Amino acid sequence: MEPEISLQQHKFSTLHSIVVELAAAAVGDIPPTLSRALHALVLKWLAAANPSVAETIHASQNPPLTISPLLGNRRQGGVRVGDYFYFRITLLDGALVEPLMRGFECSETQSLVLADFLFVLRHLYALPGMHQLAGAADYALLSHPAQVLTDIELHFLSATSFKQNQAVQTFPLPELVFNSLHRRWNIFAPEQYHLPNCEWNALVTAYELKTYALKMEGGTEVGAQGWVCYRFSDAETARIATILANFAFFAGVGRKTAMGMGQTQIANSKFKTCTERSRSIQNSKKVKR
Repeated sequence: MEPEISLQQHKFSTLHSIVVELAAAAVGDIPPTLSRALHALVLKWLAAANPSVAETIHASQNPPLTISPLLGNRRQGGVRVGDYFYFRITLLDGALVEPLMRGFECSETQSLVLADFLFVLRHLYALPGMHQLAGAADYALLSHPAQVLTDIELHFLSATSFKQNQAVQTFPLPELVFNSLHRRWNIFAPEQYHLPNCEWNALVTAYELKTYALKMEGGTEVGAQGWVCYRFSDAETARIATILANFAFFAGVGRKTAMGMGQTQIANSKFKTCTERSRSIQNSKKVKR
């Protein structure tokens, strides 16, 4: 395995969730998975402002960002010109905001092609309050939760899976979920906020999950979507789990989080889930018709 390339020299203590709106500029069918195309687009924007940062992220085993699937109005019978779509980029290192914004501005007036389908850029929402999925946080604030939860409900919004014993595990077991979050936290948080190792002696008290097969460029990936409730009996473990559960909105969990998988959110978050947002948009369009 290649040694991990660090972005330590660029590290800031802020985290960001940025929403990019697109509109279809053609008629036809959009591929069900655009993970590689969206990943390439984000790296292109970063490279336009800072090629070395984009190259470092491309080579990294632990990229400091996640990218959601393309969400929006996928009509039966094909997409029409002007149909609304969006995707979300999260940044685990605040130093990436400036090059991403500069790269976006360079492309703002251009059309773009994702997997041979033409789109135009509509808007980028980077500030809290501009969009229900746009937001920001700070490792210092996240490390001091207002309330410690012994029962934590996590929503897995896109197909989620984990590496376990050289195989792929689709059930979000507590140790897989929270070890994934713990590892990312300690990679990207400033050292003074690093969290100690934990034994995740948690119970799964309820869940509702379905597995989905994603046809990705490298082959089919299977992952689970839905929600799971975890219960922690130890107070210190519950405290760390609460920190990490709030971090999940930005970090995602499991495998291929820069390719649309592992989008995760704690229940009752101030941010509306991608699924809820997509449903509310579609309902508003139905009312307008």
